[in-house]
Amino acid sequence: MTAALPPQTHLPDIDWRHLDALEEESIFILREAVGAFERPALLFSGGKDSCVVLHLARKAFQQRQTDGSWSGRLPLPLLHIDTGHNFPEVIAFRDELVQRHGDALIVGQVEDSIRRGTVRLSEPLASRNAAQSVTLLETIEAHRFDVLIGGARRDEEKARAKERIFSHRDSFGQWQPKAQRPELWTLFNTRLQPGEHMRAFPISNWTELDVWAYIAREGIALPRLYWAHERPVVRRGGLLVPVTPVTPPRSGEVTESVRVRFRTVGDMTCTCPVESQAADAWAIVAETLHSQISERGATRVDDRTSEAAMERRKREGYF
Repeated sequence: MTAALPPQTHLPDIDWRHLDALEEESIFILREAVGAFERPALLFSGGKDSCVVLHLARKAFQQRQTDGSWSGRLPLPLLHIDTGHNFPEVIAFRDELVQRHGDALIVGQVEDSIRRGTVRLSEPLASRNAAQSVTLLETIEAHRFDVLIGGARRDEEKARAKERIFSHRDSFGQWQPKAQRPELWTLFNTRLQPGEHMRAFPISNWTELDVWAYIAREGIALPRLYWAHERPVVRRGGLLVPVTPVTPPRSGEVTESVRVRFRTVGDMTCTCPVESQAADAWAIVAETLHSQISERGATRVDDRTSEAAMERRKREGYF
């Protein structure tokens, strides 16, 4: 098995009833997005946020059976942009989940963009995280998607905080902050001109803490990378860099075996774990309650290089 269900351990002494309101809002947004557009897709990376959005989509469009299975089919495909440097555990989890539930899956490959010449890397092992934008826009054009539903949250970092729930993208796939539309109450302007599309973010108003509490409450399966495990790492720039075929140790670096977990997963060249003993979701909730830095700030190499890194990539088409 590549997935791990979070054990139902002791619930921290916090009133979690607000999760019901967040869930209700998210399901409403999902139904609005699917109802307002002709060719929707759900961005699915296998990460915790996309797993939560997929679970919410099942609640919105499928029927849960007494044995825990889901009847019916989702009215939209899952879309994954594969950098070619994703963690193998995440790809295995994705494929197992899709096969188990019979979901439609579309995969855009950064490798294909490299072969076409639309993506060029400075070196073979360079981070492909930013290159996803090109492949994503190519995939949108190929399948004529008019809305992509993703798991971005406003609390992740500054550029995300500027997002609307329905994020307008121009005919070049770009995000322009001044072109975003007012969102009064639950009224969303979903009109598009030819060539434009939307990104919809149902869990915009959730925090990392909300996500982990919801994962624990709902028993949502995640890749095992999210739970504490032993992993070879090197210490670099205040981060724990995992030792992988695309992130080998540099000259003079010492490889250590450290008990870690991932707060977020992405391209192996820019995603780092944190030291942790948390083996279940409620233990992660307890850790998150005491964290003073977002998961991106704590674990993403490329986002640390510049406060404007995410905003720049968003303007280029990133989600």
